[in-house]
Amino acid sequence: MASSGLLLFLGCLASALLAGATKVHHHEFIVQETPVKRLCEEHNIITVNGQFPGPTLEVREGDTLVVNVVNQAQYNVTIHWHGIRQFRTGWADGPEFVTQCPIKPGGSYKYRFTIEGQEGTLWWHAHSSWLRATVYGALIIRPREDKPYPFDKPAREVPILLGEWWNANPVEVIREAQRTGGAPNVSDAFTVNGQPGDLYNCSRQDTTAISVKPGETALLRFINSALNHELFVSIASHKMTVVGVDASYTKPFVTSVLMIAPGQTTDVLVTMDQAPTRYYIAARGYVTTQGVAFDNTTTTAILEYDCGCTTDFGPSIPPAFPTLPAFNDTGAATAFAAGIKSPRKVEIPSPVDENLFFTVGLGLFNCEPGQLCAGPNNNTRFTASMNNVSFVFPKATSLLHAHYYDMPGVYTTDFPANPPVQFDYTAQNVSQSLWQPIPATKLYKLRFGSVVQVVLQDTSIVTPENHPIHLHGYDFYILAEGFGNYDAEKDAAKFNLENPPQRNTVAVPVNGWAVIRFRADNPGVWLMHCHLDVHITWGLAMAFLVEDGYGELQSLEAPPVDLPMC
Repeated sequence: MASSGLLLFLGCLASALLAGATKVHHHEFIVQETPVKRLCEEHNIITVNGQFPGPTLEVREGDTLVVNVVNQAQYNVTIHWHGIRQFRTGWADGPEFVTQCPIKPGGSYKYRFTIEGQEGTLWWHAHSSWLRATVYGALIIRPREDKPYPFDKPAREVPILLGEWWNANPVEVIREAQRTGGAPNVSDAFTVNGQPGDLYNCSRQDTTAISVKPGETALLRFINSALNHELFVSIASHKMTVVGVDASYTKPFVTSVLMIAPGQTTDVLVTMDQAPTRYYIAARGYVTTQGVAFDNTTTTAILEYDCGCTTDFGPSIPPAFPTLPAFNDTGAATAFAAGIKSPRKVEIPSPVDENLFFTVGLGLFNCEPGQLCAGPNNNTRFTASMNNVSFVFPKATSLLHAHYYDMPGVYTTDFPANPPVQFDYTAQNVSQSLWQPIPATKLYKLRFGSVVQVVLQDTSIVTPENHPIHLHGYDFYILAEGFGNYDAEKDAAKFNLENPPQRNTVAVPVNGWAVIRFRADNPGVWLMHCHLDVHITWGLAMAFLVEDGYGELQSLEAPPVDLPMC
């Protein structure tokens, strides 16, 4: 009898261990050229495994991903696992010339990392030139087997990737802009899961359709994978309950419109409680620049009720269309951001060890002899900066490689903690003497475990703009956002120290500011940049160098043997 009881105990123990067991997922990504037809034209685009968008990766928290990337395309490439913390595995983060040299044509590299303490929706994308226009996909992290969602299990889950399409080669679009110093051509369409939708030429027959059943609740995982546009999203006649952003759960809140910046994800529950017919999911740009060209089109997908009934609502009856905010409706964007909070009281890192103040914005370089200069007045070239430093990526090695091997001459660690010159950052007429930043490769060094608070302040140089700032290797708490110039004495009173949202990308308000805080507990070199790709191309970036702590578990791992060389 005793032995049977022991066997029962051991069986239960084994089941419990298996339920919480983690897995290693192996994938192969073949980066290749693939013919694709959109907007009546066929283009050869760069894809992963011939898919556009690329494959969806599905894991559970605690699992390990091993992805062998084989480059069969004509361009250098890297893959970034957007939002993954990459504890001690900075070599797998992916930004070109920051944590690795690119994978050259014909080469390969195996990314290996474990997902720890994150659940929800993230994504992966190329981090070389403008390849991410077509090289991207969803990364879904579910709870461990023995752990439920913090909401009722949805009947279905659907990743919805919002993208941006050019009737041109995106790499050539940005290369031409870099050659001339002017702004790149704007996109020709937005897309939902790779398709532009009903409102574009030659697109209706391929519009993305999502089949749902009356009465069920679906979890829609929205990802803004567009290059250069923040997007408003709405579903005709349906409310959305936001339950997660950037792989962090949120306090549920109900809304009819989302504003998602490039790099951000938003998980919503939608109950199919309307008449069984067809409804548009629509997205259009949220644009805060003044006098600058933008993509003023609207992409759609269709939410299609499958009622099993005899009524054929069919293509003859157009789907209901949602109400979207005006393209410049900052009030709608602000109201949405204000609704996002952590689900419960959080332990905010404190006290603050590093109090930083970073300006973010555009600028202009004066024309040098022999240069093409298609910027304003035809004698300037567009640039961008943080704290008046326009970031220059190295070309002969990566920053992480240079740090690990203590290589001199690649970077300096004197990125300014505050703007070198203080001025009225959001004034209408900032002195043109402040428009020209300094090009440099400057990092800011952080002691392991230090608590870092950063004020991100938009400037009105050239034009004010809402900037989605993404920090690699970290999540952070957004303590407050506001308009005008940040005032430490007055605005600290606005900090949400109870349940601030946790994200990896913050949309810094146009002509305004945001305050973020995090603990520097992940050693390595971590890029912080604007996720509008035109801006990172122009230099709106910096990087933190987080030193090793004590012992192996607080130190960067050694580089993998197959790490690409420059």
